[in-house]
Amino acid sequence: MAGGDGGGRSPGARPALALRGALAAASGGGRLLAARPGHGGDENLFVYDCSSAEKQPLGEKGQDGKGPDKGSDDILAFAFSPSGGYFALTDDSKRLILFQTKPSWECLSVRFVSRRCTSLVITAAEDKIFVADKSGDVYSYSITEPKADGKLELGHVSLLMDVALSADDQYILTADRDEKIRVSLTKAPYSIVSYCMGHREFVSKILVIPNCPDLLLSASGKYTVSRITYCCQGGYVAILCDSIPTVYIFQLDATAQQLLYKQQISLKHKGWDIAFQEMGDLWILQEDKEAPLLMYRACDGQWKAVTDDKGLQKMSKYIQDNWTVFEGFVGAGSCYSHLYKASFENMDEYLQRKEKKLQQQKKKQQDLQHGSSEQAKKKMKTEEPSL
Repeated sequence: MAGGDGGGRSPGARPALALRGALAAASGGGRLLAARPGHGGDENLFVYDCSSAEKQPLGEKGQDGKGPDKGSDDILAFAFSPSGGYFALTDDSKRLILFQTKPSWECLSVRFVSRRCTSLVITAAEDKIFVADKSGDVYSYSITEPKADGKLELGHVSLLMDVALSADDQYILTADRDEKIRVSLTKAPYSIVSYCMGHREFVSKILVIPNCPDLLLSASGKYTVSRITYCCQGGYVAILCDSIPTVYIFQLDATAQQLLYKQQISLKHKGWDIAFQEMGDLWILQEDKEAPLLMYRACDGQWKAVTDDKGLQKMSKYIQDNWTVFEGFVGAGSCYSHLYKASFENMDEYLQRKEKKLQQQKKKQQDLQHGSSEQAKKKMKTEEPSL
């Protein structure tokens, strides 16, 4: 993979962006917008509304043995295949929808998953989709047999936040709410190669560096990183934090295995998502109808705004024309706040309060037992016969 960003993932339903080659895709609510904005001519926009997708028949049980669970049609995650020839998305109604993009966009199948999904990835061989869900499981779904049921591949004991594959499909990596990253063999997921530990909050994002396949980038809830995107052209890494109107730019030093800080891009509005084009331009999707998309380009060591790009202007117009599905997310709160575990600033004080409460409960129980015993003795005395 030469670069670019083919996946749009989020911990919940919110606008997302993905780029692959000449293709661009953006989602808002349950609507997908896809186009080849950089091509000349009047390129037709492909629009897909999940509200019109096939629904699971009432009374029909899914793979988990349960009946349909009514949800919204909001898109939860999506991704391009490495070549851009396929595109898959999953929504809040527990559907997995597969498209082919060449020679034109076409829906190939609608399948129903067991649980609501958090992330998905398509293999380099473009024969399978791996889908991670909220129950901690990963299922695989065939692309070559687009209507076949999914197969359970592996499971965690907690909610999965992200799933990724090595560039050669040899390893599958999964990140969960319990601060763990697991590396398993893709062909035998029950065989765990290693764990990557060290995070102190849920692992929000993982990314295998395409041109440095032995390196992994990961982010956690400690700084609430909502998006990591990488560009092979120059080894740049862009990071977007949840609810912060700033994009941070780093450069990877693969030899030293370090990220070198380069610049931060301040936004006038909160960013929803970011993605690199294969040639190195950075796209930013933000909550502003007047300028829903921004583009930045590296020039003389500085990232500068680009406003005259025809492809950017065309895709921005498509989003503006469909703004009704995006505007409900303007000003929305964090998607991550419910994932933090309860903590206590002073554990000693907490343990003392807990011990005091246990002693009070114990004393109360003893008093009740003592009172019952005294009443029983008095009753026995009154019932003794007089001599």
